[in-house]
Amino acid sequence: MARFKLRKGRSVGMINTSSLPDIIFMLLFFFMVTTVMREVTYKVTIKLPVATQIQKLEKKSLVSYIYVGPPVRSKLYGTNTRIQLNDQFATVDDIQEFVAKERQARPEADRQKITTSLKVNKDTRMGIVTDIKQQLRKAGAFKINYSSRKKAPKK
Repeated sequence: MARFKLRKGRSVGMINTSSLPDIIFMLLFFFMVTTVMREVTYKVTIKLPVATQIQKLEKKSLVSYIYVGPPVRSKLYGTNTRIQLNDQFATVDDIQEFVAKERQARPEADRQKITTSLKVNKDTRMGIVTDIKQQLRKAGAFKINYSSRKKAPKK
């Protein structure tokens, strides 16, 4: 009969990590494909008003947004209503330039189809909205949309 000897001080073998880069790249591609990037960082508080009849916009790629409301960081910017165009605060006088830049960024065939959507806080006074509409008229942006949320049905 043969004798079996136990070896003392024997170490455990290494774990095979050759497939680890494949797994990491699969996870990376998964998150790259499924993640939706936020287009704009909100600097104003937007609590949309409630509407009874809502119609969805068909081509969101042809929509330019103007955000109006009190600043999110009120200690830094105050509590007065502010206008946000893309990622920065603006004045009413900057709207015509904003519309011109948005038109230049689009293909020529789509320039007449651009809709300007106003996302206005529900507590905002109508005076600033009227001023924005006047500037949009001067810029030739006649398609205006007011963003709102749908009223919950009564039970």
